[in-house]
Amino acid sequence: MDVVILSRIQFAMTIGFHYIFPPLSIGLAWIIFFFLTSYLRSKDKRNAEFNLNISKFWIKLFAITFAVGVATGITMEFQFGTNWANYSRFVGDIFGAPLAAEGIFAFFLESSFLGILLYGEKRVSAKVYWFASLMVALGSTLSAFWIIVANSWQQTPAGFEIINGRAQLVDFVSAVFNPSTFPRYFHTISAALVTGSFFVMGVSAYHLLRHNNLNYAKKSLKIGSVFALISSMMILFFGHIHAVQVANTQPTKLAAFEGLWESGPKAPLLLFGIPNEESERTDWAISIPGALSLLVGNNLETNVVGLKSVSASERPPLLISFFSFHLMVGLGFYFIFISIVSCYLFFLKGDGGNFNKWVLRLLFFSIPLPFLANEIGWMAAEVGRQPWIVYGVLKTAQGVSANVSSSEVLFSIILFALIYSLLFALWIFLLRHKIKNGYEVK
Repeated sequence: MDVVILSRIQFAMTIGFHYIFPPLSIGLAWIIFFFLTSYLRSKDKRNAEFNLNISKFWIKLFAITFAVGVATGITMEFQFGTNWANYSRFVGDIFGAPLAAEGIFAFFLESSFLGILLYGEKRVSAKVYWFASLMVALGSTLSAFWIIVANSWQQTPAGFEIINGRAQLVDFVSAVFNPSTFPRYFHTISAALVTGSFFVMGVSAYHLLRHNNLNYAKKSLKIGSVFALISSMMILFFGHIHAVQVANTQPTKLAAFEGLWESGPKAPLLLFGIPNEESERTDWAISIPGALSLLVGNNLETNVVGLKSVSASERPPLLISFFSFHLMVGLGFYFIFISIVSCYLFFLKGDGGNFNKWVLRLLFFSIPLPFLANEIGWMAAEVGRQPWIVYGVLKTAQGVSANVSSSEVLFSIILFALIYSLLFALWIFLLRHKIKNGYEVK
């Protein structure tokens, strides 16, 4: 098999596996911060202990996820030098700054204060313990920012000049705050909050179904439902902003997402259809006339670029881009619906934790769905910019290492697959063990 394809498969596998863990860490960190804020503000000793016990339960699950996430993240940086030497040589001057900033300003902040959360409850004051939770949440969120900066620069490169065949940084601010940084960052953080909140809701539903620690599970489910509703609505808002940005800076990607072939005003918004690359049309299309132009430009006359505007060799893999995007959008609306149902049962119907068992089961089995949405969202973003590894500047085929054979890459894929399978099994085992043990009730 071609070394370029194998290298892309390996990179997709390692990044995709690593990306299971950061969104959950970010979402859980802010929910833990909320519970410890309630703990700090509680004037009643019994209520304070109640919130502290809830916090400690989620801190343990956070720590397990954080540890596995760190282990899987190391591989990615080595890959740049092994499989993607030409790419690393081209972007080294650009990527060095954000990756260093991520390590100095974010990772060490998060990992240092996590130690206080794990071992400092009886060694520091309540305010210091609360402050540690804030620093962990900020650290995880800042870590995501610098990683998004690096990736966004590949999507919409800015602040550089090509000198002697390499991209050299000439404007740090423009490179960091390139056109896609903020839309992608806030969309990603919203998705992380959804991941954390649905995890909390699902685990709480599990305890309610088993009639374990009912008061703790009810409180966790209540807070998780609120976080889920707010963050799922944030995804809708920031997703729209991100789509507008893509329309302006990566129009071919948007055309692939929407199965749009012809350029022009009054572009339709596709509700259903299957793109047909051979005939360059979308079969069985059901669409809303003019809605895409209206959404991306607030005007029916907004011109939207179609796939036929570029040659077939310049188009991204169509079916992967199209279906991953639409499945992500569909899951986004599902998250809104489920969070509305959960909040309704708590706040309007007054059921509290006395949910219908079918609703609790639905919440439990929904745990994997935000993880799936994160993965396919990342897939849509990365596949959608192909054939470019740096959009409009450097093609993916030009970025691979010249002296790495396909057999070497294939061997490393098999090795990584085995290691990641063991890590995933260990993560599930540890989570299951802690979840089954439940909350610490004094």
